[in-house]
Amino acid sequence: MGELNMQEMPLPALFEQAKKIHDLASESSVDQGIVRKGCEILRVCEEMIGKLGLFSLNETKDDISTANLKYILVPYYLAELTEKIAEDDRIEVLKASQAKLKEFISFCETMELVPEDEIETSTQGGASSSVDRRAKKIARFKRQRAAESKLLELKERRERRGRSTKAAALSSPVETGEDDMLDDDGEEEREAWLTTMSLALCKAFDLLEMLKKEEEILSAVREKQLQDGEKEFSQLILDERTQKAESWHRDAATRARYTKPAAPITCATFAQDVIEGRAKVSQAHDHKHQPLLFGPASLVGMNPTTERQRIAAQVFQPHYRLPTMSIEEAGLTEMNMMNEWQERNVKLMEEATSSWYNDGPKTRPNEDDEEDDNDDATQEKARAWDDWKDDNPRGAGNKKLTPCG
Repeated sequence: MGELNMQEMPLPALFEQAKKIHDLASESSVDQGIVRKGCEILRVCEEMIGKLGLFSLNETKDDISTANLKYILVPYYLAELTEKIAEDDRIEVLKASQAKLKEFISFCETMELVPEDEIETSTQGGASSSVDRRAKKIARFKRQRAAESKLLELKERRERRGRSTKAAALSSPVETGEDDMLDDDGEEEREAWLTTMSLALCKAFDLLEMLKKEEEILSAVREKQLQDGEKEFSQLILDERTQKAESWHRDAATRARYTKPAAPITCATFAQDVIEGRAKVSQAHDHKHQPLLFGPASLVGMNPTTERQRIAAQVFQPHYRLPTMSIEEAGLTEMNMMNEWQERNVKLMEEATSSWYNDGPKTRPNEDDEEDDNDDATQEKARAWDDWKDDNPRGAGNKKLTPCG
């Protein structure tokens, strides 16, 4: 399958195909081409999960929907398939597999899926004695057996329900209790995926310890070969590194589009369309909101030219006001407004703390003399007004108008 076909496939189909390859590789030895193909599919799944934003670090396992629970296993499947790749540099393969396992365990710990004893052991830096390591392995083995038994029980229960449903459908054509059956299926599916993740965690811890030991052994062997090796061996290593560097620089332009981070999908409607296969991740989406159209079908999408067509197009209009933008466009608009408000506040704070504001307005040289002159004139005016009021008391000019004047 080519890369273009993978990009066109929806996420559930890609995951199912990768899961089949993983199950086949776990049960028996498979060709290296199939293993590499499975790794490529899982990387595409990781890219789509990141673009769709299916998981958040603020969520727990109870906040994730049943349909998206299975995608938590993508790093674990990728780690197991990566470990099965045959390369000349085995240490690099081990490091890549360990990185994916640590990513899976860390995310499960955030989702509250890791048992408490495993968390305590990881915080303490590993078991201190052989007794502690043996007890930890025994507890992990018991959890693994319990998870396998639970998965087998759920599988048998699902098969029995399927047989009973078929028999009931053949005996009575009346469909009864379908809602209860769907609820049971949803609960069982969620329980099955949670149990699968518990089993995967047990295997991930064991595989991580095994890969660490293998890396230590190979590193010790390589170090001994470098110390005791001859000049020919060193020259071969130098030639190999030179060839790798040349090939890396030669193919850098080709790999640039893979190493470049993908732009996230911020439209919830478009993300749901990608999950359900109605759209592709590679398609561009500009948050264009298509308003609801009402009226006669013959006038929908047309530009009315006459008054008659304009009135006919307004028939059967809703009683409420139609939205002019989508939720995503409103969010982007509010974000731009908030950015402008913050920039304006920063400028105002800079002006308030500037030297021009703190120093205050500068006075002119002759301004103090002018203020003194104004004060003298004001005082003279006030004295003249007081003298006039003393010479002319209140009501002095109206004595002849009073009856007793």
